[in-house]
Amino acid sequence: MRRGGKRMNTARSLREKFARGETAFGVWAALPDAFAAELMCVGGVDYICVDQQHGLVDYREMVEMLRAIEGRRSAVPVTRVPVNQAWIIGKVLDAGMQGVVVPMVSNRAEAAAAVAACRYSPRGNRSFGPVRASMVMNSRDVAVMGDSVLCFVMVETREGVEKVDEIASTPGLDGIYVGPADLALGLGLQPDLDKEEPEHVAAVERILAACKKHSIVPGIQCGNGKAARKQADRGFRFVTFTKDSSLLPAAVGKEVAAILGTDTGVKQTSQKGYT
Repeated sequence: MRRGGKRMNTARSLREKFARGETAFGVWAALPDAFAAELMCVGGVDYICVDQQHGLVDYREMVEMLRAIEGRRSAVPVTRVPVNQAWIIGKVLDAGMQGVVVPMVSNRAEAAAAVAACRYSPRGNRSFGPVRASMVMNSRDVAVMGDSVLCFVMVETREGVEKVDEIASTPGLDGIYVGPADLALGLGLQPDLDKEEPEHVAAVERILAACKKHSIVPGIQCGNGKAARKQADRGFRFVTFTKDSSLLPAAVGKEVAAILGTDTGVKQTSQKGYT
């Protein structure tokens, strides 16, 4: 989508939405398929997050998925990197990704490392080599390419929850993304998305409060639209409502149930899943 000749599916469009106090809703892409990613770029989907941590996506496939998402000119392409390492973060941004979600961040030093990997000097230590990003962003200005991309970190451990206030205060950090399943594991609970144990609920509230205190964007993974709407009403502003690897079996299960005259198919409303 373009307005006034400018491409709209960039990090800037998400930043503008956040600045207005609105929520961005998105989809997780775990399948290594550009066409599948392209198909999910429908109206109302603000971003597609290509999952390189738990998804089956390697770098080459990520680039093809990125190009497919860009071509639709609607959803903003971001990616969850497999690990908090500067060269990995820099490489996906050099390809043209508009933001990163960095897993397993448990303290301010780790958060600062993630931010530094996204920003050029003097704000960070990202190496200059925007092989494709400069073309996508139509600029080689380090302020444009480095400062515009989004940096979210995931708080998923007990240490991270205890230190969430210092993490949220990290200069240059755009937001914290909650992965309920891994957070549950970090707290010694079973990994699901719809956790109701008091300790888990309190941890999520603590993360949300820290984001609000430091004026950064709170994000969270959900298993369906109903849960996503609930979390948005709660105050989350970067909300994933489904993933491709759940949609496909749910759709097939629904049709199988129709054939058999049963309701035993995989339910799309399931909150089971990973983060």
